[in-house]
Amino acid sequence: MNLYTYDQRPDLIKQVRAFIPKSWPEFMLHDPIAGRLWDRMEGAFPQFQFVLCEDGDRVVAMGNSVPFVWDGTPESLPERGWDAVFEQCLHDHDEGRTPNALSALQAVVAPGNQGKGLSRHLLQGMRQIALRHGLSHFVAPVRPTLKSTYPLTPMERYVTWAQPDGAPFDPWMRTHWRLGAHIVRVAPQSMTISGPVADWEAWTGMHFPESGRYIVPGALNPVEIDCERDEGRYVEPNVWMRHKE
Repeated sequence: MNLYTYDQRPDLIKQVRAFIPKSWPEFMLHDPIAGRLWDRMEGAFPQFQFVLCEDGDRVVAMGNSVPFVWDGTPESLPERGWDAVFEQCLHDHDEGRTPNALSALQAVVAPGNQGKGLSRHLLQGMRQIALRHGLSHFVAPVRPTLKSTYPLTPMERYVTWAQPDGAPFDPWMRTHWRLGAHIVRVAPQSMTISGPVADWEAWTGMHFPESGRYIVPGALNPVEIDCERDEGRYVEPNVWMRHKE
């Protein structure tokens, strides 16, 4: 297993581009913050984006992370978790501020490579990168894997569910927990995606004949459809988890 950052092996990025769109529900690819800033982020921070390879140069997983300035207090981690930390990393960069923390953005295992413990390796890779760059803190706005199965359960309750041994009920949260992370706070508005009703129908393969709240496969909360305004709106909650320093 080899870890290469984008600045070390830019030739491997095209493999990532091939499987990322297949790894998320379609609507998740239309976050306006990512659409506006993703290319800037990769250009500014190639040393914090990486791939894991097996069998030479075959990419089996990838991770995105960003450095930012954080005072270390739970309350200063933003309610707009994913979107806000994405914006902040570039604001800090533009202002010339020296980062002291690393936030995960994305950890994806390529199709056909699940069940090998690669998600754990991705988190360990991010921690190694944080240490390499002298960053004192490592946090993540976690998107719980099974929350989409329980879209009517508030995230504040979902994160309290636990196994008999005290480990989190959710497997992705549990992976973080077993690496020493703990829950800091819920980010109730971590990502906001909106668009015309026709777009939502194309993204989901569903029909929305009237206004209301709809359970959409892959969504952690219901999607709000307003036919009169011709708008669908989805607000995704995440949970901030902090890894031991």
